[in-house]
Amino acid sequence: VLRELGALLLEVHGQHETVGLLDPRTHRTLLDAFGAVSVSAVASAWSGWRAAREKAEALRALANQAAAETEELTLRLAELDRLDPREGEETALAEERALLGSAEKALADIASAQDALGGDALSGKLAQAFRALERARERALHAGAPADGAAMTRLTAACDAVDRALVEAQEASAAIDAVAETFEFEPDRLEKTEERLFALRGMARKLNVATENLPSLRAEFAARLQAIETSGEALKAAEEEAASARDGYVFAAEALSAERRAAGDRLALAVEAELAPLKLEKAKFRVAVEPLPEDRVGPTGMDRVAFEISTNPGAPFGPMETIASGGELARFALALKAALAGRGTGPQPLMIFDEVDQGVGGAVADAVGLRLKRLAQNAQVLVVTHSAQVAARSDAHWRIAKSGDDQSTRTRVEPLSPAQREEEIARMLSGAEVTEAARAAARALIN
Repeated sequence: VLRELGALLLEVHGQHETVGLLDPRTHRTLLDAFGAVSVSAVASAWSGWRAAREKAEALRALANQAAAETEELTLRLAELDRLDPREGEETALAEERALLGSAEKALADIASAQDALGGDALSGKLAQAFRALERARERALHAGAPADGAAMTRLTAACDAVDRALVEAQEASAAIDAVAETFEFEPDRLEKTEERLFALRGMARKLNVATENLPSLRAEFAARLQAIETSGEALKAAEEEAASARDGYVFAAEALSAERRAAGDRLALAVEAELAPLKLEKAKFRVAVEPLPEDRVGPTGMDRVAFEISTNPGAPFGPMETIASGGELARFALALKAALAGRGTGPQPLMIFDEVDQGVGGAVADAVGLRLKRLAQNAQVLVVTHSAQVAARSDAHWRIAKSGDDQSTRTRVEPLSPAQREEEIARMLSGAEVTEAARAAARALIN
């Protein structure tokens, strides 16, 4: 992480190392900035594809899990369908078993009650008594007895009482008959009731639920099987959606790849235009834009971007950091930075060039200084140089000197005034003894 953060803040270019610019992981970003290539459409398509793919994968996992459960669910549901448990059945069967267990003796007691009540004989006697009282009442009225007299009042009360007794006797007889039907004894009915209870409770133990929950469990199993059947349709729809999203991503990514290849061609021309003045006229530069395997594509597309060079005619192209020598590497970096200068909208890192002018002089050194000057218009550039042509292009000049003894070494860095700067550049031109001609040449270079 620190290395990646450092690359955002600092680039070091020297004869033996290059940090930042020549890191292959930065090439795609550099190319996109140069070509003003936007990855937003690809990033949006990637987000949609990833979401659709994750949805399909989740449904596929559920489908695989459900497939393992289907056989078990089907078996259990078939058992419950054959058993056909009903709401409240256990309670009703338990009550019935209790009744049937005492049904034979209860029926004998009920028969005794029927005999004691007299059956139809009692109703017949009460009806006969009621008719007799009605006749007595009619005779008394016919003989002139007052209707509201004491005798007639008592006769009427007696008739009403016998009538009520007749009705209640009939109701009592009907109730006893109904009870007898409830306790109707069937020799195999108790056995069937107990077998049904045993079957219900055995299934409940097998499925580890209360007997009363068997009907709801049956409905749950049926619903889960139905969900498994419909999940296949949902998975198919999700896979089709993911395939469509992938097609959309590939379409956008291929368009982005075409833009990158075109930008790469333009960058190659721009870099090669910088090579000849830097004494790299035989070198070639190209941008390789190659497809990544599908498992490595992402929101920035499906391309691997690499800057490659060939240092001599007929030599194969390869990574800059492995093909170029130390001096060539630094000048290649400078040429590339010069071509990229001013491209992109992000902040530019601090760039350090360490003896990028090593082994060159004259017009080549001047070309190096000119390109460093151009870079400094858009970024902060620090240059370690022994070339007067390069130093003269700078906006500020520090002199670095070492001193010490056998015990220690000290390095001193001091800023130079305009006059000191002119003197230092003259010393770089002439050596230990600074001549007036060297000073004049220094002033000419600076101005």
